[in-house]
Amino acid sequence: KLGIQLFINISQIFGNEKFKDYYFKDQILRATLSISNNIAEGYERQSNRELIRFLYISKGSCGEVRSMLHLAEQQGFIDLKKSKELRLNCVTISVKISNFIKYLSNNL
Repeated sequence: KLGIQLFINISQIFGNEKFKDYYFKDQILRATLSISNNIAEGYERQSNRELIRFLYISKGSCGEVRSMLHLAEQQGFIDLKKSKELRLNCVTISVKISNFIKYLSNNL
């Protein structure tokens, strides 16, 4: 749910036609969408080992989005306050994914 909400928030900023940097917009939207999609795909694999693998990919996407948000701030695409808020959301998601990975790993 948090990954989907993050995608909605980021698409409201970068997903409209006013934002002209197509490559940046495409990459940040795809990376953000990858967070929730990889979790969903991992669940569908019906194996905790596979789920863990996809959770790590999702966690990596969180890092990519954080990096891009920092870059967006540096480039003046987004203000500092909004960038920090969204990066904090990414960290929250990443921590939750890490905790879930630990839980699953202890139950293999």
